[in-house]
Amino acid sequence: MEVRFLENNHDYEAVLTILLQLRPSYTLATLSEQVEKQRQQGYHVVYVTSDSDILAVAGFCFCEKLAWGKAIYIDDLVTNNQHRSGGVGGFLMSWFRQYAVEKECEQIHLDSGVQRFLAHKFYLREGFHIASHHFSITDFNKLSD
Repeated sequence: MEVRFLENNHDYEAVLTILLQLRPSYTLATLSEQVEKQRQQGYHVVYVTSDSDILAVAGFCFCEKLAWGKAIYIDDLVTNNQHRSGGVGGFLMSWFRQYAVEKECEQIHLDSGVQRFLAHKFYLREGFHIASHHFSITDFNKLSD
C-alpha cells in the first residue's frame, strides 16, 4: 500500500468516485468543482493505492488554534466499500501520524457524524478520544429571536 497526494492525473476521477461514497449528495462534476475550490484554500487530498486500486481517500487541512496548536484536521475520510476491515484505515492513520510529526503538528482532529458507530469504534481503536461536542447552525432561515 502507498499513500499519494491527489493530482490531476489518471487516478483523479477514481479517487473522487471513492470520495462520493462518503459524500453522495455531490455528483462527480460538483465534487470535483468543490474539491478544487477547497484545494485553493489549503485543502489536501491523499489516497491509498495498491495494485492500481484506490483503497481509501482522505481530505485534510492544516490549522492552528489556541486550544490545539498546529494540527491536521481531517475533513473527509473514507475507505472504499470493497476494502473495509482490511487494515487500510489503520495504514492511513499511521501515515497521518507520521505526516503530522514531519509537519511539526501537535495534534490530529476530526469530526464524525453521531450515527457513524463503526467509524467511532475505528477512531477509538486508533487512539482518538472524544474531546468535545461539535455544535453547528445549518439553516439560518429557521432561527428565531
